[in-house]
Amino acid sequence: MKIYTRTGDKGSTQIYADKAVRVDKDDLVVQSYGDMDELNSHIGLLAAYVAAQHKPMLHDIQRNLFQAGFAISASSTLTQTDVENLETLIDSITNKMPPNTSFVLPGGSKAAAQAHVCRAVCRRAERAVISLSKHYEVPEVVHAYLNRLSDFLFTFARFMNVEAGVEETKV
Repeated sequence: MKIYTRTGDKGSTQIYADKAVRVDKDDLVVQSYGDMDELNSHIGLLAAYVAAQHKPMLHDIQRNLFQAGFAISASSTLTQTDVENLETLIDSITNKMPPNTSFVLPGGSKAAAQAHVCRAVCRRAERAVISLSKHYEVPEVVHAYLNRLSDFLFTFARFMNVEAGVEETKV
């Protein structure tokens, strides 16, 4: 099977909702997919920077991002439990760090800096999905998951600096 089809050469692509639909490549659905794909790729890079014990958690998040995309298109296994699992991770990591008392500049260790990039891309993906939901039906769990994921990524960035012994730069 060839990777190229030539069907998108004129600026459209096929997506799958309840049936296959052809849309322009700048359609809000495609924009949302693209932002989530970029986020997923950045999380893959983050996984390359972290210790082995953190990789399974990040791979689960990557799988859930695929499910968020499926929720926008046709079907998904993304649930409120996935949102709650992120909350549990946030709470667990937060309990291992000193309290956050001020704004911090993104950066620090490589893993922390990449987690901050992931957080910023996640916020953009969230905005794209919010825009999309004004024109298409988007399950609320997708909004909640992306919102909570950005909170997790901020917390994880801080935790990566704690693990690396790198002091955060306060604003």
